[in-house]
Amino acid sequence: MFDWLKASPPQPVTKNAEEIDKDYKYWRLHVMASIWLGYAVFYFTRNSYKSIMPKMLEDLGLQLSDVGMLSTIFYIVYGSSRFIGGIMSDKANPRYFMGIGLIITGIINILFGMSSSVAMFALLWGLNAFFQGWGWPPCTKILTTWYSRNERGFWWAMCNTSHNVGGAIIPLLAGYLAVHYGWRYGMVIPGIIGIVAGVLVCLLLRDRPESMGLPKVGEWRNDELEIDQVKKSDNTLSTWTILKKYVLTNKYIWLLALSYVLVYVVRIGVNDWGNLYLVRQHGVDLVVANSAITMLEIGGFIGTIVAGWGSDVLFRGNRVPMNIIFMLGIMLSVGALWLLPLTSYIALGTVFFLIGFFIFGPQMLTGMAAAEVAHKEYAGTATGFVGLFGYMGAAMTGLPVAKVIEGFGWNGFFIVMVAASLLSAILIVPIINPKKV
Repeated sequence: MFDWLKASPPQPVTKNAEEIDKDYKYWRLHVMASIWLGYAVFYFTRNSYKSIMPKMLEDLGLQLSDVGMLSTIFYIVYGSSRFIGGIMSDKANPRYFMGIGLIITGIINILFGMSSSVAMFALLWGLNAFFQGWGWPPCTKILTTWYSRNERGFWWAMCNTSHNVGGAIIPLLAGYLAVHYGWRYGMVIPGIIGIVAGVLVCLLLRDRPESMGLPKVGEWRNDELEIDQVKKSDNTLSTWTILKKYVLTNKYIWLLALSYVLVYVVRIGVNDWGNLYLVRQHGVDLVVANSAITMLEIGGFIGTIVAGWGSDVLFRGNRVPMNIIFMLGIMLSVGALWLLPLTSYIALGTVFFLIGFFIFGPQMLTGMAAAEVAHKEYAGTATGFVGLFGYMGAAMTGLPVAKVIEGFGWNGFFIVMVAASLLSAILIVPIINPKKV
């Protein structure tokens, strides 16, 4: 009954070299556009709540601990779903897995906008977190099957910019709707957009090249690193054996995962609390504060491409050195927001731009490095595993960080952010050797 959800079986290659080149070039752009659009809109249905949160606090009389609890629930469930969804997606057809997940998150956003109690908010946002975990694993599968190792940094970065575009638009859209029409519209409209985009993903996305009568991407591009990873990936093993051998006992995966905890503490901490910091500490209105978050995403758009390109060209596919450089950049830019006497909107926007530029490089490169040291057919599982740890870090930015702010003010908040940036870089120094990653 659900065979259409399974990965499509490989088809024999019957095309000549010219036809293969033509089809590959067409479908690579086609699938990239599909996952880029789909994941950008996943950010509409994920960040809608954060964008209307200050207005919801005001209208419903909620406490910081209430919204902090919702964030913590979301990130715990989402992190778990990233791992579970990664295992599921490696066996599924990405077009339906991703599309259906997006449709469901759209429906949940609409229901959230029609609710009023903290208990219902917690239930719906936990459900949203689960189906949000159906978004990135299919992207990982597409990126590791349609793009080879010696070019993947650039294409992974291009797909990763969907985070930034979706994350840049939704604060402005939801914030505008919340201010002018009420916070409920800031949830309902993104939900409708999510449903429409999910239907489009189901219609437009395609599975791996082999299911369309094309050779594996490493063979097409004659990429030795890609071919070597395929050869090392034993496909006769069970899912549980592969999980143990290539993920759970892989020391490189564990170091990347622990570093990812701290990367997400900073990324989500600044993203989730940045607008409230500007509203309360600098006295700007919500739309202006959300526009600074948009600058964070614009910076991330550019920084993501620079990080991916740099890891391909400057470090020949080794993701770790560029990762460390960007982590140190995070520490300096977050420290600037904390310690410099920034009073003008231009100065604040510039610093948020720089934070975004540096913060999205490690967010992307760590997941990509995990996919490249794991089993070729289980990239979603590997990135889902480190994603689980990343969102443990994200969960710490909910209720725990709310308590830090309540107890120690914004100084406490920034001390946590700077310390996390430095420690995230230190953790991956042992695997900087190109032969290891």
